[in-house]
Amino acid sequence: MVKRAATLRVHIFIGIVLIAFGFIGQRLFTLAYREHDRYAKTAAVQTERAASILARGSIYLTDKNGNTHLAATNKKFPLAYIVPTRISIEESPDIAQKLGSVIGVAPGEIVQAIATRRDAVRVIGLRLTPEQAIGVERMDHRGVNVMYETDRFYPTDTLAADVLGFLGYDENSRRGQYGVESSYEPQLSGVRSADIVERIGVWDLFAHFWSGTEQKDVATVEPGDIVLTIDKNVQTFIEEILDTTLRGLQSSNGSIIVQDPTTGKIIAMADRPSFNPNTYRDASTEAFLNSNVQAIFEPGSSFKPITMAAGLDSKKITPTTTYYDPGVVEVSGFPIKNYDGQAHGTNTMTQVLEKSLNTGVMFVENLIGDEKFRDYIINMGFGQRTNIDLPGEINGDITNLYSGRKINHLTASFGQGIAVTPLQLITAYSAIANGGKLMRPFIVENVLQKNGDQIMTQPEVVGIPMSEKTAYQLQSMLISVVDKGFDKARIKGYDVAGKTGTAQIPDSKGGYLEDEFIHNFLGFVPGHGARFVVMIKVDRPKGVTFAADSLSPVFREISQFLIQYYNVPPTRKL
Repeated sequence: MVKRAATLRVHIFIGIVLIAFGFIGQRLFTLAYREHDRYAKTAAVQTERAASILARGSIYLTDKNGNTHLAATNKKFPLAYIVPTRISIEESPDIAQKLGSVIGVAPGEIVQAIATRRDAVRVIGLRLTPEQAIGVERMDHRGVNVMYETDRFYPTDTLAADVLGFLGYDENSRRGQYGVESSYEPQLSGVRSADIVERIGVWDLFAHFWSGTEQKDVATVEPGDIVLTIDKNVQTFIEEILDTTLRGLQSSNGSIIVQDPTTGKIIAMADRPSFNPNTYRDASTEAFLNSNVQAIFEPGSSFKPITMAAGLDSKKITPTTTYYDPGVVEVSGFPIKNYDGQAHGTNTMTQVLEKSLNTGVMFVENLIGDEKFRDYIINMGFGQRTNIDLPGEINGDITNLYSGRKINHLTASFGQGIAVTPLQLITAYSAIANGGKLMRPFIVENVLQKNGDQIMTQPEVVGIPMSEKTAYQLQSMLISVVDKGFDKARIKGYDVAGKTGTAQIPDSKGGYLEDEFIHNFLGFVPGHGARFVVMIKVDRPKGVTFAADSLSPVFREISQFLIQYYNVPPTRKL
């Protein structure tokens, strides 16, 4: 009886095995014949991945006539690769020496790659020149060869690099890094079949094998092209001006923005240090950061018009309101002086801006009151993101205005103790130039889809922090500032509005650095009905004490170019 039961168990086991093998055979037949084409396509996709086949939309700059200029696209580049198992250990030093001399790679690196003995492609050199590719092919070795990858190419090299960003690597996938390449990654990359088909691992294959489930096809969304608001001609000009200015002032850090105040669109945006997105691997991380949106500074006197706007809007002052300047005001035991250390007697509010008197804007802040002053600054967009369509934007820092200390509000009235981004500051000046309307800044004009549709960016009013009357009064006051104080910024035949800032740089101990400053200039032309607003900033300039001397001529040169470029008619008799 026991023997019969054991025999039965053996028969049952054999039966189960036969059934299992029958099922396996059926699945193998299905995999080998019925689904051969699909898995062949999967293998092809994986091969293409090794060769970095790239499907990605292009990016274009524009100009005043609506023409587009290619700034980022895809291009085939040769790369050198080896298959370690096809190169013997004995010949590896000779192969490494020859290959290294052709493509400029240290032979030691190649020897190490060969020593892995992997039966897979190992990329040794990227973006080879045609001559290098020919040299590799002439080696005529079965373990060394050339294939072509489609990679990102930036025809304008360094131009607008901080706006564009670059195509880099995020773990094992290729993604846009920094700039528009990052913020518009979904639109530029689309949804591709290469992203949908995953590599099949052992356990994935096992589960799929037994389940018999079919892989669903996912519709492909084609990548779109992007047209920026950046004008190629203006961008080229301001980058040349910025480089020249930095050399003259012996500085390595600076930025310029040109904005259309009526729409918020960014016409040009430059930052230094910068990089070449074609060779981004050679750049430092600092070069990738766009300080216009990703760094803050204390603006100094260029913030005084914001304080004046608050005073005008609250009806605490008019442009002709007078006050007596004693030259120094003591607050909580701290003496606060004018930049020149002098007393200037009786002055109007317009003269306070013309002479850039610290005590004058402190007078205005006292009239407004701390809470209302802080609220006004917030309504002007400070301490918060502008929501420009660029990645990594930071808020700025107005936390001192929540400290409850009177001295912090008074120093903020002349732009010290609070920190802003250059973009926040120019956007606030654009509101002054735009009749009090605060516009959201944007960098992308439209997205061009492959089916011909366009997604246009619409100008957006995000707030009206000041009345139209206040904006007009402030425009007139800033015109007077240039007429009476900045002869190097004046342009014959035009009303020019502007204000400089020469701000101290905070140190790590809560004080300020000695003899190191940030210079900035904000201005617009014409003073009424402005066509453009310009922001210039230079960190730690040498040889010039005040921004009125260092940056006024730069502003004038940029403005004269823009007047001619946009054919802006004169506003004054020539």
